Parts: sequence; structure tokens; C-alpha cells
Amino acid sequence: MKRQIIKIDEEKCNGCGLCAKACHEGAIDIIDGKAKLVREHFCDGLGDCLPECPTGAITFEEREAPEYDEAAVQRSKIAKALEKHQMGGGCPGSAAMSLGRAEAPKDGCPGSAPKAFDQESGQAAYAAPAAPVSRLAQWPCQIKLLPPKAPFYDGAKLLVAADCTAYAYANMHEEFMKGKITAVGCPKLDAVDYSEKLTDIISSNDIKEVTLVRMEVPCCGGLENAVKKALQQSGKFIPWRVVTISRDGKILD
Repeated sequence: MKRQIIKIDEEKCNGCGLCAKACHEGAIDIIDGKAKLVREHFCDGLGDCLPECPTGAITFEEREAPEYDEAAVQRSKIAKALEKHQMGGGCPGSAAMSLGRAEAPKDGCPGSAPKAFDQESGQAAYAAPAAPVSRLAQWPCQIKLLPPKAPFYDGAKLLVAADCTAYAYANMHEEFMKGKITAVGCPKLDAVDYSEKLTDIISSNDIKEVTLVRMEVPCCGGLENAVKKALQQSGKFIPWRVVTISRDGKILD
């Protein structure tokens, strides 16, 4: 079939690898110091790799190429996750593990305890930590419950987040939810196709950008696929990015 696909100019490529990292499908490898599109059926034609290339070696072209194989991409991601984690039988994403959070020290030098000074009374007062502020900008926030069209979407930045990310990543509100409309869901627990609702939201409103925050577990791939499908079906070219959170609360990419 003839479709849009990326083209890599090896003369311009410096082998930095940024495009391979930006390609969430795994279509690009670095071979002999050059980026190569080694799996054409993994390339969805959205071009996440284009803005990452510092030399302008990547462009779009229309040519005969294998159809984008979403199922093969997901099988590859799951195989890599299984190889990485080797957690035994069952779903790798639901395997039990201890995150080993460090406890606050119970002892220590009293003189190093933080405190603030009340200049008016001349008394020292211990500083209480500031209470966290919710950055949820709208309600509802579940993808299934969100309306396809609403005033709060106009000119908005859309955050699509897996349910677990808010519990795994401590600073979710400040780093990702602040200044955005939040849509959350879990493709493993909700037996629905999120792409339909997300397509309606993106198509019917003036969305400026999309950020997807997902967990590293394979089942979160369904949410990433839904966002990609929605962006494609909307017919709009909207900047978007994927942030992956590890199960111990770190940003992986």
C-alpha cells in the first residue's frame, strides 16, 4: 500500500540515537553509527522522531510500504517487557514487588531541624510543610465520563493519564496536571475503546497539545494506542508526547 512513512538521509545522520529513543514503536535502530528504519511495519507515520533529529536527516515521504501493524508493535513491546522484568508467570504488570521507600530518620541532630523565625514576636516557630494543592482543572476526569465537547476544552492542553500514574509518581499534580485538562483511565479494567471518546474530544474542540502519562507495564500500551488512533482519526496535527513512569515512581522517558 502507498502511505506516509519516514525517510532517513544517512548523509545527514550523525548517529546520535535521539530518533530511535523518540520512536515509541521501535521502528528505528542505530546500525553502524547510522539511524535506519529497520521495521517499516512498525512506523505509524506520525513522525515523533522528526523534531528530535538535530541534523534534519528525517523527513516524510509517500511511497509503497507495509501497512502499520499495531498488533506486531504491541507484541514486540510485551516481549521486551517480559525479557526485562522476568517476574515469573502471569501478567508482568501485575507482579508484586516492594518499592523499598526510604523511611525518614527517627534520630539526628536537633540543631539541624528546620525552623522559621517569627520576627514580630521574636519566637522561633517550626515551619510546617506546605499543603499540596490539587491541580485538577475540571470534573469529571474519567475518560468514560468526560463529555465530548465542553467549554473547558477550548484552547486547552490535554493530559491523558493511566490511573496508576497518580499513585506511582509523587509530583503528578505539579508536573503534569497543572495547566491541563486531565483525562484518566485504565484500558485493562475498563472494557471500552478509549479511542472513540478521545477522537470526539480532539475533533470537536481546540486542543493545543496532548501529553500521555503511562506506566511502564505492557497493559498501558492500550492507552498509548488509543491516543495515537484518536490523533490519526481526528485529522489534526497536534503536538504530543509520551511520558513513562516506572513502578517505583521514576520517569523513564
